[in-house]
Amino acid sequence: MTIATARMTTIRLLHHVAGLAKPVRRQLVFTCGEEDAHGWKKLLEDKRMKRLAIGLVLLAVAGCSETTTPTEFKNVQVSFATQSAPAPAVVASVAGAPRVALADTMVTGSDTLIVTSAQIVLREIELQRSDLTDCDGDDCEEFEAGPVLVDLPLTPGVEPQFDVDIPAGTYSQIEFDIHKVEDDPSDIVFLRSHPEFDGLSIRVLGTWNGRSFLFESELGVQQELDLNPPLTIEQGGNGTNITVFVEIDSWFRDLAGNVIDPDTANKDGDNESLVNENIKESFEAFEDDDEDGEP
Repeated sequence: MTIATARMTTIRLLHHVAGLAKPVRRQLVFTCGEEDAHGWKKLLEDKRMKRLAIGLVLLAVAGCSETTTPTEFKNVQVSFATQSAPAPAVVASVAGAPRVALADTMVTGSDTLIVTSAQIVLREIELQRSDLTDCDGDDCEEFEAGPVLVDLPLTPGVEPQFDVDIPAGTYSQIEFDIHKVEDDPSDIVFLRSHPEFDGLSIRVLGTWNGRSFLFESELGVQQELDLNPPLTIEQGGNGTNITVFVEIDSWFRDLAGNVIDPDTANKDGDNESLVNENIKESFEAFEDDDEDGEP
């Protein structure tokens, strides 16, 4: 290996040496070849740096590789939205009664549902790659995170949640788990910050006809959302945004479209299954460069 082809490793050392008023600073640049053997030796022979020397040398050597190939990465932002634009004062009527949508408010007839908070736990958030054929399946998983708590926005527009770097390529699907928090090792840290989610995946707060309600769900399901058209990341191109759109307006509605009391959808309630199905069907995803909550 020549100096021209060697990958350079820079180590900056700051070590407080007993008896000195100021810290001793060292900056040494190493190559991965024999040409810089003197540099390695110099570090090891520095008595004041001896305690750090062996570990630092091993760290630098670990960074040396003749087979490492740089990969082009592009930034992708993942956002969430529940409304793409300010809702009109009155939209389609349901069973003869006008349905009003004002931000987080839903009305049918004499019933008024106001959602003030909607939180959901997600895990294993992944983009599936569609242009490779040497993976175990049709696509390749590119990233994951979680469990994470997402506060769904209740006003028009998108709310950024994640920034991820992915290689150039074409991606046809975003996947994630709506995750019921239990006693898994990965949940322990999460529960320390959010103990109210023990055994739960979703919590919604609000009022039903002026009375406060708390809706809690144990729903655990994998969501597979197609990106249509697929997301294409090009080398040297700009980053982009993927919006996961959640139609909260559909969660607490019966088959006729009328709003229902969320308390009836809690565990063992008459509408538990109905609302869980509504939640599963309420997600879609799309590329959203201008972040307006629309494809």
